[in-house]
Amino acid sequence: MKPRSTIANILRHKCPRCQRGDLFETGSFSFDKPFHMPSGCPVCGQKYYPEPGYYYGAMFMSYIITSFFSLGLVGFCIIVLGWSVEGAFALLLAILAILFVWFFRTSRAAWIHMTVRFDEHAADGAQAPQGGEQGSA
Repeated sequence: MKPRSTIANILRHKCPRCQRGDLFETGSFSFDKPFHMPSGCPVCGQKYYPEPGYYYGAMFMSYIITSFFSLGLVGFCIIVLGWSVEGAFALLLAILAILFVWFFRTSRAAWIHMTVRFDEHAADGAQAPQGGEQGSA
């Protein structure tokens, strides 16, 4: 299998190892179990929680992504469209209410993609060693 773009896999919330399994059980806009991730990939078995507190850094990524999005949107509405500050922030709140779960999931997807690499044989049933697991001597 030819690897897909990392950015495409992050935005599609796919497993970084096999690029086929989903990181989340439901779609980003379903709001049914919006923050629940399975313990591992249903296709290749990659662990989605390699250690306690693994996604702590994803919280900072989510904050940065949301901040830049908010600054850009409000700045565009005020400077380019000539809206009032109140109108720009009302639009921002409405959009963030809809996109909050997507930002959360995308930051987690980006975080796991930074540490887990694509394995072309992972989806073929060959269980290659997963990050941090080694045989005992």
